[in-house]
Amino acid sequence: MTQPAPSILIVEDEMIIAAKISMYLTDLGYEVAGILPRAEDVLSHLEDSRPDIVLLDIQLKGSMTGIDLAHQLRNDHQLPVVFLTANSDDATFAEAKKARPYAFLTKPFDRQELARALELTVNLIDQQGYAGQSEPTVLTDRIFVFSGERRVKVMLADVLYLQAERNYCRIHTDGKDYLLSMPMKTLEGKLPQKVFQRIHRSYIVNLQQVDEVDDSSVQIGEHTLPMSASHRAAFMERIQSI
Repeated sequence: MTQPAPSILIVEDEMIIAAKISMYLTDLGYEVAGILPRAEDVLSHLEDSRPDIVLLDIQLKGSMTGIDLAHQLRNDHQLPVVFLTANSDDATFAEAKKARPYAFLTKPFDRQELARALELTVNLIDQQGYAGQSEPTVLTDRIFVFSGERRVKVMLADVLYLQAERNYCRIHTDGKDYLLSMPMKTLEGKLPQKVFQRIHRSYIVNLQQVDEVDDSSVQIGEHTLPMSASHRAAFMERIQSI
């Protein structure tokens, strides 16, 4: 099966430049996840949609700079960033490096320069996973996952459900979500089968957290998750045995 084209979010407050970048990306075969002018807009955008890469201008209008946003994207969302800037002085570059971007493009840049920066970024993601992180450690009752630069403990009993996002997997708990740079199918094989059950190609639920069930969905707290017909029989058998 052909892998979907990486999706790229453009964060640029000069709309003419943003439109040109969008045209370049489309010509290069990438999916444009959106164009946003302010850092604050990105955080609300991520609540509904997650891109694979963020093309991020360093100088943005508003209270948050591109560098501020890049730190947050890395630490809280594990998102790869490619910086765009018209200011290539040493001080700006030194400050930008602290956010550990995958690449750095100085404006104006052409289509080929953008293509090369993105090709390097995609290769790094494929070869290393995000930021070189290793796989999570799954024990009998807990999983240790990366959150920013640290491994943190997540008790399996606190996991509500898992959600597939392209080649990533998001762990949803009542208090916080964690994004892992591995496919959900890989993580599924590491989880205790007595507790977790797939209900859809994109969802695995903690059976002990299920509140309601109908013919086509599962309710966990305030979350209504779709259940496919192909997984319903196995789910119903498992839920009745708890």
